[in-house]
Amino acid sequence: MLYIYASLLLHAGGKEINEDNLKKVVEAAGIEPDMAQIKAVAAALKGVNIDEVIKQGLSVAPAAQPQPQAQAQPQAKVEEKREEKKEEEEEVSAEGLGALFG
Repeated sequence: MLYIYASLLLHAGGKEINEDNLKKVVEAAGIEPDMAQIKAVAAALKGVNIDEVIKQGLSVAPAAQPQPQAQAQPQAKVEEKREEKKEEEEEVSAEGLGALFG
């Protein structure tokens, strides 16, 4: 994401998105640049109309939001498993004490 952000900064400033400019932006932020990622991002964005991509992304974003109910279900299952595990541990502990005082 860092290199995408750097690309957006370059675009907003009217600068060409290329390896040298991406490297300068990342270094200006005080981050060690990863040249492999810089090359990949520069190559992927070559010839891309960023304004058009942003417009398309804004119209798609609301539909991509997850439903709150979908997130609640897995959480409930995790809590059930935790409760079952605690019950099992309590049973094992009780058995151990019974053997001591048998």
